[in-house]
Amino acid sequence: MLNYTLRRLMFTIPTLLLISFIIFLILDTAPNDPTGNLPLTIPPEVRAQIRTSLGLDAPMYIRYLLWCKQFFVNEPLNLLYEWFGWCFNTCESRLRVTSWATRSPVVDLIVERMPQTLWVVGMSYVVGILIAVPIGVISAYKQYSWFDQLGTFISMIGFSVPTFFTGVLLIVIFSVMMPNDSWFWLPSIYDTTLKVTDWASFGAQVRQMLMPVMVLALFNAAQISRFMRASMLDNLSQDYVRTARAKGLKEKVVLLVHVLRNSMIPVVTVIALGIPQVFGGAIITEQIFKVNGLGQLLIIGIQGADIPLVQTLTFLFAVLIVIFNLVADILYGLLDPRIRYE
Repeated sequence: MLNYTLRRLMFTIPTLLLISFIIFLILDTAPNDPTGNLPLTIPPEVRAQIRTSLGLDAPMYIRYLLWCKQFFVNEPLNLLYEWFGWCFNTCESRLRVTSWATRSPVVDLIVERMPQTLWVVGMSYVVGILIAVPIGVISAYKQYSWFDQLGTFISMIGFSVPTFFTGVLLIVIFSVMMPNDSWFWLPSIYDTTLKVTDWASFGAQVRQMLMPVMVLALFNAAQISRFMRASMLDNLSQDYVRTARAKGLKEKVVLLVHVLRNSMIPVVTVIALGIPQVFGGAIITEQIFKVNGLGQLLIIGIQGADIPLVQTLTFLFAVLIVIFNLVADILYGLLDPRIRYE
């Protein structure tokens, strides 16, 4: 397993370099112009000077190599300096990936927005998994029962109805129609400045997280529960299940120990590959509830033609996908002893 993991990690290096080059090439050929949002009264020579200051007068391959040096070399060295105080060469004047709009380091902007995304969107994914797995197991075990029919109906709604509709619907019900003095009233705008210092502020944090978390949890649970149900049904008809029951094992042991473990193998792929969506797949929901997370940061970068910001965020999403592909493959071997990587 260790040798397989090391080989996969070595293979990911050229893969990520190729992905970064493709992202850079696509964004470089896009029609967006960083000076397009400037007033029309600015003379053309000033616009040309601005483009030169941003490095856009250099060839594409030069700009790509410069970005690679900034992202793969300078940014890790800067993190080592900030976290541990280790200084290599010049620490203060090290050239970093800088946003064209704010002139701030892109990594600092991402680190600033990361807690909001992890709190809201990450929590919604955890809640979705905790809801989806029991529903899928019970629906498969009690196939065609009222619970199965209800679970199928709710999953169909959660997967087919877009999150912007369910988000607006919850805002109308719990923020607009509900009286402000009601215990069921929920804030429609996420306050990122709120600090949890006591039980009152903790309750306010929970209340403002409820709607965005439940909107995304419903969408995630709908997909995962369908995979869980299909996988459980496939394993419940296998010979080893009949053999386990013939040996006199309790039904709970057969279901939760033997069938559930084997059924989790395809579901792990869905869960692992869905984790990068925590950072990039909730863009619309973050816009609806005004959550200042990575999704909203990406939208701001696209609207402002902030190529370094968009490229770095997109590449980080690609890194997460590659990493969790590897995590899913490793979990296969832990869930199924028959799978060995030699």
